[in-house]
Amino acid sequence: MRIPRVFIDLPLSENSHHPLPESTFNHLCKVLRLKSGHPLIVFNGHGGQYKATLENVEKRTAEISIGSFMELHNESPIKVSLGQSLSRGERMDYAIQKAVEAGVYSIQPLFSDRCEVKLNDSRIEKRVQHWQQIAISAAEQCGRGVVPKVYRPILLEEWVVNCKETLRLTLHHHTKKNLTKLHKPEDCKVAVLIGPEGGLTEKEVEISNKQGFSSLALGPRVLRTETAPVVILTALNVIWGDLI
Repeated sequence: MRIPRVFIDLPLSENSHHPLPESTFNHLCKVLRLKSGHPLIVFNGHGGQYKATLENVEKRTAEISIGSFMELHNESPIKVSLGQSLSRGERMDYAIQKAVEAGVYSIQPLFSDRCEVKLNDSRIEKRVQHWQQIAISAAEQCGRGVVPKVYRPILLEEWVVNCKETLRLTLHHHTKKNLTKLHKPEDCKVAVLIGPEGGLTEKEVEISNKQGFSSLALGPRVLRTETAPVVILTALNVIWGDLI
């Protein structure tokens, strides 16, 4: 029997009961057609997960009974805060989805000089909700108990000025510095700046360098903006994290 693993935005605890949120009800009871008594795995993004059981399935409502808590030990020891310049449509979705699967700690979408995405306030809110849902779905799929936060987009200059991570990296293929020249920060906190489809401007690279970012090349090939997060997260977890 397949046991679905679902995110539920509720304050979960052992031996508690909760009505299912509408979206979760629709997925479990309308799409998957699960019945009362079906086992579940549920998590709320704050770490770990719970055994649970679907109960009292009615036409429009259902409940879950929360059982025992299960700790998870699959969060990356390298806390990467990703500054991802906005890209169009599915490219941004892909970058967020794969970054979550690869162990990212948080994601900050950025407006940069060559960014072709224009968003007004109402569209920004909808996009942030959409991106956060992508992060939730990715965490469900890959077994993470923590859902990385996707923040509201800000200017690149604002983000680099306020970054406090010990190690700060700007992905820039024109530099000769590579991963072998990096030293693991003691607190394992890393910020990574990634440009849009057209790349970062020299001015943006210079601005980031003045704020303590080191330019870094990921090999001799130019990567797409949505590919770069997967490569840098994988590389950092190979040399310092949990992929070896």
